[in-house]
Amino acid sequence: MITSPPLDDTELRNLLERVRIIAVVGLSADAAKDSYRVASYLKLHGYRIIPVNPGVKEILGETSYPDLKSIPELIDVVDVFRRPEFLPGVADEAVAVGAKVLWMQLGIRNDDAAQKASSAGMTVVQDACLLQEHARLIGK
Repeated sequence: MITSPPLDDTELRNLLERVRIIAVVGLSADAAKDSYRVASYLKLHGYRIIPVNPGVKEILGETSYPDLKSIPELIDVVDVFRRPEFLPGVADEAVAVGAKVLWMQLGIRNDDAAQKASSAGMTVVQDACLLQEHARLIGK
């Protein structure tokens, strides 16, 4: 896991305990996909999940939005399940909506996107699974 600025386990645990609203960019309606499994887990553990997928109207009983700018509430975490080349645009949107954290899921990293978000004061986590980190640090 690479964070910018680096977070130790205590800081990461505090972040996971503090945030409540997670926009999941690239959330699939397919229950077999990792994005669906992660979002389901997070919802089960009390987080408000906001799907971001322009091709679907509803996922996990929540209204899906075409992009971050369309979400009518503040976002704590932008959790990204998109290919790395799309990350700079997602980072721009995350900054524009005032999100606090840009989280790039396991296997996903883009240093340009990380730099954009970090320069705007966001916490950035790259190449780490939100479900795995929550289970490891907080797991109930």
